[in-house]
Amino acid sequence: MSADSWDPGQYAKFLRERSAPFFDLLDLVEPRPGMRVVDLGCGTGELTRQLHDRLGARETLGLDRSAKMLEKAAAYAAPGLGFRQGSIEDFAPGAPFDLVFSNAALHFVEGHEALWPRLASFLSPGGQLAVHLPANQDHPTHVSARETAAEEPFASALGGFSLPTHVLPVEAYARLLHRLGFARPSVKLVVYTHLLESRESVLEWVKGSILTEYQSRMTPELYGRFLESYRERLLSRLSDERPFFFTFKRVLIHAAR
Repeated sequence: MSADSWDPGQYAKFLRERSAPFFDLLDLVEPRPGMRVVDLGCGTGELTRQLHDRLGARETLGLDRSAKMLEKAAAYAAPGLGFRQGSIEDFAPGAPFDLVFSNAALHFVEGHEALWPRLASFLSPGGQLAVHLPANQDHPTHVSARETAAEEPFASALGGFSLPTHVLPVEAYARLLHRLGFARPSVKLVVYTHLLESRESVLEWVKGSILTEYQSRMTPELYGRFLESYRERLLSRLSDERPFFFTFKRVLIHAAR
């Protein structure tokens, strides 16, 4: 079991930019009276509260594996809204949901061919599925991380770990949803663009996301060396411009039974 290296403060440095897909996904959801909702990978809970309030949900559960992120989530609890620590892989609801929502979390879960039938099984008749999947695996941020992780001494310390790519080709999700009986599934590949202060800002961005998976598997000293090697490799692949134009591909999925 790797350590919990998620840092709410680091993640929040780009909260406005990271939140844009959440609101675009929420716009796809069809509000219905008295909804029972689960937010898989709720993080610090701020956006889960907005989900709960916007939908006027009867009951919303936020689930996240990180105790550090959930410490912040406690401040956003409200009548009908609560948070629980747990993994998406082990989650087994006792009653069906009207909406299964997940913003930037399911790309960490392996086996999507089997995962999506599980998610569908959580739904009540007429229930909705709304998922945002980051899909920037071919960007220099991700490529540089995989290459650095393959070098020594990091490869041995990581036990060969490299952040896997669980996200399927975009069209595969449309086929999966069709086979699961969803009517008119919507699957969109969207390129989000962000003007950051400089290329160094890109490093700060990934320190609050994908790099946490490497950090959790190394000592602080070794992770410092990893970060320096990664920084050199990454910045050599990014143009030295101010502001820096950062692109991020994301998949937005909505389907109703």
